[in-house]
Amino acid sequence: MKFARGGVDLKSYLTVTEILTRKHFVNCEVIAGEKGLTNSVKWVHVMEVTRINELLKGNELILSTGVGWGEDPQSCLSFLQQLISCKASGLCIELGTYTSKIPQIVIDKANECDFPIILFHEEVPFVEITQDVHSLLINQHYQMISDLEQYSHRLNQLLLTVNDPAVILQCLYESTGLLVGLKVSNELFTFAPEMDLLKQQLLLHYISRENESPHFTEQPIHLLGQDYAQLYVASINEALTELEVLTVDRTATALAQHFLKDLYVEEKKRVDETEWMTKWMNGELTLEQIKDSMHEVCSDSPIRGGIVVCCKWQRREKFDRTYFKLILRSIFEQEGFHLLVSERNREVLFILLNKRMVSTWRERLESSLHRWMNQYESDENSKRNAISFIGIGQYCEQLDCMHKSYETAKETISIQEMLQKQTIIHFYDDLHMYRIISLLHQHEDLQEVVFEYLQPVITYDETYNAKLMETLKIYLACNGSKQETAKRLYIVRQTLYHRIEKLEKLLGEDFMEPEKRLAIEFMIMAYEYLFMMKKSRAEFING
Repeated sequence: MKFARGGVDLKSYLTVTEILTRKHFVNCEVIAGEKGLTNSVKWVHVMEVTRINELLKGNELILSTGVGWGEDPQSCLSFLQQLISCKASGLCIELGTYTSKIPQIVIDKANECDFPIILFHEEVPFVEITQDVHSLLINQHYQMISDLEQYSHRLNQLLLTVNDPAVILQCLYESTGLLVGLKVSNELFTFAPEMDLLKQQLLLHYISRENESPHFTEQPIHLLGQDYAQLYVASINEALTELEVLTVDRTATALAQHFLKDLYVEEKKRVDETEWMTKWMNGELTLEQIKDSMHEVCSDSPIRGGIVVCCKWQRREKFDRTYFKLILRSIFEQEGFHLLVSERNREVLFILLNKRMVSTWRERLESSLHRWMNQYESDENSKRNAISFIGIGQYCEQLDCMHKSYETAKETISIQEMLQKQTIIHFYDDLHMYRIISLLHQHEDLQEVVFEYLQPVITYDETYNAKLMETLKIYLACNGSKQETAKRLYIVRQTLYHRIEKLEKLLGEDFMEPEKRLAIEFMIMAYEYLFMMKKSRAEFING
């Protein structure tokens, strides 16, 4: 299929010149605005009223007998100025019954604005003119849709077989004769293969110009929430037609599908090549083995360490994780991380290799996670496959120590599950005392140590259904401020004084001394940790 530039049959509009070739215009006369005969015509109207500002949309050819202005030059000039302001295509006037001539000031104004005025010196059937031109316009519009569908079908056929976007560019070039170029992110320009050097330079000239031109258009190609590439198209002689602009839009869509297919295949290949990452996270690879494997997946820039993010899902339902990972790769790479992904049942590991300054890794990671969560919360597929927890391990500057980041990411998930925090994202570095509690629990009988300090308060609360433990926790958090504590507990200060006296009897009058107070605060956190762990186990057994 070849779109014939300049041919009436395949354009999405007519020009005034082309309409003058129709049978009803054989004896007409162009008396002004000959340079405007190339104006496009999208419709024909019969117009006899003199106030028309709200009646036209642009590119209309107007037919009139002059009944609205008669022999009044100023009324005729006002009518013309309104047509020009509304961007009408031209004015056809039938002389005779209502007006016998066109004032010179009107002719001069039309020539000044290159606005065609065409005279009929005898009576013509306006109804037949509108029927004839409208039929032609409708047929052309139908032909345009048909041509566009044929072109789209050809693109779809190419998408099934081609591996090079230049083939799609060549298809657009052959079909339209337009200058065609493509630029993917930071790569060099790609042109239609059959475009010679002179045409390439002409297109680059259009691209470098800052002012807009009806001969040139650029179409962004969006992929995974960002501008992936830019398609540039220019016409050498004539302005771009509506059909050509639509063809460019279809081409951009086809290119987006081509690039997405390439990324999808690449991601599938990555999934098949992640066995070595499992050994890496288990600490089974030497530094040399890690570097050899890394050279195949990330050799474009030096790596300055990395971090492991552990993501755990609530359900085992299958969904398109390849597309999910494509989105994440796009997000993390914009913040200077190269993403490697390893899947384990309901757990997905994101190994983020840092390519920028070490001092900014956390700020950049938080920005990436924020964007991910915003997209995750708006995605219906994500809602059906909800994330339980996201744990971020310790940052490791040595690649052969990355298994430690993985271990701390898993520990972060474990602590999150015990404490049942409301937020789903936690950094291991932010767990502070809970890391110590977890470590202590692995090597000592944590409950025995906790009861050594807090059993009197725990027993008192259980016996009298009191709230001394809550009061103690808030009192310590308020640094011993009675006023602030009473406010946060919603009690009067006299009630608080009574509870503090009771705490002094149970824990000793020195419980607010620095060293003892620190120990008690630590034991309160350990008590909550044990309580949540016990509750979690009970839910697991019952559920």
